[in-house]
Amino acid sequence: MMAELHLKLQELREKSGMSQAEMAKLLRYSQQTYSRYKSHTTEIPLEKLIFLADYYDTSVDYLLGITNCNEPYPRNNVF
Repeated sequence: MMAELHLKLQELREKSGMSQAEMAKLLRYSQQTYSRYKSHTTEIPLEKLIFLADYYDTSVDYLLGITNCNEPYPRNNVF
């Protein structure tokens, strides 16, 4: 499942036209830390995974390969 996550993140990043350096900056990481996610040497923290799902307008389940539907889930306005 982790391999699929990295492939989905790479695909979405490339579709958005962002470089690894730009995405790392958006996540407030060094490019080295961001590239560790791609090489599977570091796991992505949950809060960053949620941020990326929101940024790409999809769901965490899609990023993890649990579903093939890339539509985001409806949000509850609980705050």
